[in-house]
Amino acid sequence: QVQLVESGGGLVQAGGSLRLSCAASGRTFSSYAMGWFRQAPGKEREFVARISRSGSTYYADSVKGRFTISRDNAKNTVYLQMNSLKPEDTAVYYCAAGAYTSRPGGMDYWGKGTLVTVSS
Repeated sequence: QVQLVESGGGLVQAGGSLRLSCAASGRTFSSYAMGWFRQAPGKEREFVARISRSGSTYYADSVKGRFTISRDNAKNTVYLQMNSLKPEDTAVYYCAAGAYTSRPGGMDYWGKGTLVTVSS
């Protein structure tokens, strides 16, 4: 069992930056690939970024070059550095643990989310 708690969301102006953190409980954090997903009002949950157990990364085209995912297995934490934020990045951001996949259905555990609002 893995419990995930996101933090770092908030209100930021377009062009600004935020760093999201996701703290995981349990001793098996390093056994999972981790992902960030987001859900805007009225839209389906979508993939943002993922990182494998060994540190390989993959990004959605919409965030490539602006967002960076990383993990610190010693701290049981995964991060999402978000730069050059746009109003269309506004969403609730979720951390998830599971397979190295872009499909929400492939993840086993989810956090409750943190809200990111980007003003124009």
